[in-house]
Amino acid sequence: MTTQSSEHTLELRFTDIFKRHEYKLYTLALTLTKSDQYAKDIVQEVFLKLWEHRSHIHTIANMDAWLYRLTENKVIDFLRKTAADKRLRDALWTNMQHMMNETEDTVSSREYNQIIEKAICHLPPQRKRIYRLCKEQGLNYCQIANELQISRHTVKNQLFTAMRSVRNFLTRTMKLFSLFF
Repeated sequence: MTTQSSEHTLELRFTDIFKRHEYKLYTLALTLTKSDQYAKDIVQEVFLKLWEHRSHIHTIANMDAWLYRLTENKVIDFLRKTAADKRLRDALWTNMQHMMNETEDTVSSREYNQIIEKAICHLPPQRKRIYRLCKEQGLNYCQIANELQISRHTVKNQLFTAMRSVRNFLTRTMKLFSLFF
């Protein structure tokens, strides 16, 4: 086999390994570092190390374990460096706080949307349909009236009543929620 074809074969093998393992290693690094950028940097270092040793890829018996161990070692190196570097430690802490706030916001938003959905489900069918056409599909009173073949005034009244019902449901639910928490 020529040197050129051998190098090409190694490149293909490396690309295959990269595609199969990049996301898993990134997830591991992200879980341990709590930083998207540092996790990406660590994965890049891991694959750079593999690239530097590409001529020995065929000697690695368990590629999963080798990459996993190398990633863990890179994370440990990163955490040691972070512990020694106040600026890096502060940046990591800020990033963790930001991620926690985003997670809390996502959970709160999902819970709030579930409560609104329950409130909408309690509406009578025609009122529910008018509410969804307006709030979810963005139709105006005239468009809703034309689609449902009812008067614009009926749409306005039904939507007003629907909004009041949803608001009352939310108020009752939040009061109940505050009693328990």
